[in-house]
Amino acid sequence: MVQYEDVKKTFAELVRIDSPSLHEEQMAERIKKLFAEIGITLCEDDSVKITGSTTGNLYTYVKGGGKKSPVLLAAHMDTVMPAYGKKAVFAEDGTVKSDGTTVLGADDLAGVTEIYHAMKYLKENQIAHRDTELLFTVGEELYCKGAKAFNYGRIKSKCAYILDLSGRIGNAAYAAPTILSFCVTVSGKAAHAGFCPEEGRNAIAAAAEAIAQLPQGRIDDITTANIGMISGGSGVNIVSAQCAVQGEIRSLCHEKAVALAKTYREQFEKAAQDFGVSAQWKETVDIQAYEISLDSAVVQEYEKAAACAGVEAKLLKTFGGSDNNVFFQQGIEGIVIACSMNNVHSCKEYTNVHEMVKVSEILIRLLAEKEDILQDFSR
Repeated sequence: MVQYEDVKKTFAELVRIDSPSLHEEQMAERIKKLFAEIGITLCEDDSVKITGSTTGNLYTYVKGGGKKSPVLLAAHMDTVMPAYGKKAVFAEDGTVKSDGTTVLGADDLAGVTEIYHAMKYLKENQIAHRDTELLFTVGEELYCKGAKAFNYGRIKSKCAYILDLSGRIGNAAYAAPTILSFCVTVSGKAAHAGFCPEEGRNAIAAAAEAIAQLPQGRIDDITTANIGMISGGSGVNIVSAQCAVQGEIRSLCHEKAVALAKTYREQFEKAAQDFGVSAQWKETVDIQAYEISLDSAVVQEYEKAAACAGVEAKLLKTFGGSDNNVFFQQGIEGIVIACSMNNVHSCKEYTNVHEMVKVSEILIRLLAEKEDILQDFSR
């Protein structure tokens, strides 16, 4: 059985390592050493030149002696800020928090810990398992920079389990949205607001007119839109010559996200024309939507493994992105597994050691092939 104290020790050790996005070198080195101790060699790829990180993604192919097709397990090494000087504070019930001044980093160090202990159990107990590919990425929090830079010619697996979902363990995401970000720069004409305001063309006023006409918030059951940042102007007594507006659109339907972005663009261009100013629009599809069939093998095998571990599986759609959005575009069918991380991207983030142990057990059941060994494991 995966040991509670071992999982606790591994997680605490990883939390102590600073690994904000694109500064994952120390984390990568420690993860390589951990896996080397159980006979698994992780190799760094050459993605640094694309991502700008201090290290590459880590990858390996582990032969397991099983007969089933290979499977990919993935997690990311970076954490959001504030991330320097993290400490894991343990409670008697297994709950783990930070000291309140930083994030904890369970997103995604819980996933890294669980993958490690699943592979450690299989290795140490010499359990035959399906061949397993491991991928630990950099820069996931920056719209999957590391995953986008990886060479997928190396991947043999057609299915994947990504340890990177918040919420109740047992939950797994089979669909996630397109995330499209945009920036529109409205350019007008400066003039003194007291002496000759009529000579100016107010960029802020034009932007405000466009924003007032646009739908925001929850557009429908599968789409959201948000204006998140506005900047502009050079003084309270100057008619604003420029205004920049930034926002994002999310939709579980890629085409709907693109269509809504078109509506946004046209509204800004119309307002600019009405005010006699110009509008420059830029948009980026940061990640693209995917949806996996609930009848797929990757879903059914997860449901079976979770049940065997005594966990109720629940498949759901999420409005958050992950490396799985990138994997899907590469022909890999994957689901994102809840790995015991809660209140993520905040200093109130927490996990639970008992839950991390249980997720490790689910992974073992996903990989192992001998039923008699799995029965022994469950006792």
